[in-house]
Amino acid sequence: MSDAPSSSTDAASADAASADVPRASSRPHEGIAGNGQTASADGEAPLPPPGSPTSWTRMLWPLALSLLALGAVAAFTFKPGAFWTVARTVNPWLLAGACAVTALRVFVGGWRFRFISDGRLGLAEGVRGQLAWDFLSNFTPTAIGGGPIAIVYLARDQNIPVGEASAFMLFSMVLDQIWFALSIPLLLGASSFFNVFPDVAYGFGHWTFFAVFAGMLVWAILFSYAILFRPQLLRRLAGWVFSLRPLRRFRRRVVREATRFSERAHRMREQSVPFYLKSFLLTIGVWMGRYLLAVIVVWSVYPALDVVLATLRSAALHMSGLLMPTPGGAGGVEGLYALFFGPLMPAALMAPTLLVWRFLGYYVFIGLGVYLSFHQARQELERQ
Repeated sequence: MSDAPSSSTDAASADAASADVPRASSRPHEGIAGNGQTASADGEAPLPPPGSPTSWTRMLWPLALSLLALGAVAAFTFKPGAFWTVARTVNPWLLAGACAVTALRVFVGGWRFRFISDGRLGLAEGVRGQLAWDFLSNFTPTAIGGGPIAIVYLARDQNIPVGEASAFMLFSMVLDQIWFALSIPLLLGASSFFNVFPDVAYGFGHWTFFAVFAGMLVWAILFSYAILFRPQLLRRLAGWVFSLRPLRRFRRRVVREATRFSERAHRMREQSVPFYLKSFLLTIGVWMGRYLLAVIVVWSVYPALDVVLATLRSAALHMSGLLMPTPGGAGGVEGLYALFFGPLMPAALMAPTLLVWRFLGYYVFIGLGVYLSFHQARQELERQ
């Protein structure tokens, strides 16, 4: 999982990375960061080099947890004979389509960065920023996301102020929250006509399950409201969080930078309706790419798949994955896949399709993220 909704703590810490706030634009479509001139990224360090022991540890344990969960699913479901019988009918065009959907999702994410920055980020820089976000989200809990660290990458990659990069990232987070706020009621409504949630989910209690999704809906609404209309709440929360003993030494700077967020929130609110509509359409494209990946992978080896139901279940799976406490949902997401998609296909196909799905949606981005880390480190050396 990636691009998870960030908590208000995440938003405050993201904003706290800023030390340079551009002036607000007088033109509504000039982008949410205003017309600040290109400047250095405030001396922030690039992404941590993947060669350090700490970074390797952070990368390897979620990967190992994901592979362990995949192995557990395979141990209980995989039957080589039955698999090869079905696999002979694999549709290579649909498998190619799954790869194309993955690439297209990243492209649309980069396009969204380019659009909301009004060209301050080029398409290539936006795509790299989206890749960095996906990569870093794999090593932070899904409820937090990799946004705050990706802000530094965006700033260093384009040599713009961190405050400006944080404005682009925070607006993207708000768009994601708006999408969640709209899609959760749609999923709950669709459950009246389709078996969106697996039967085993109701073993926890019908109303308990729906209460969890209702709570996520309330959180998405409150987060968006706080970002756009009550940014001072983030300052209070940041002050409380960073008053804790391990974080106390950062409190002064965090609170100071959080107070500057109101200017960016005002800039978000002053954008035109067409700006919001196009930004939201790009956001829908990003998330539909996530939802369709699992559907196309299963459909490529199981033509009898109920595509509509599978799409709804994929959306519900991703929403449920946001509750996983592990980095990138590692371990938990694999279990959710077995619960949501297992009943829709022969058991022998569960482990192979899970492997392909996680490869395209998780493992690939780890490899690309390592490449980006080395690429940025090399750029920093060349600048010196």
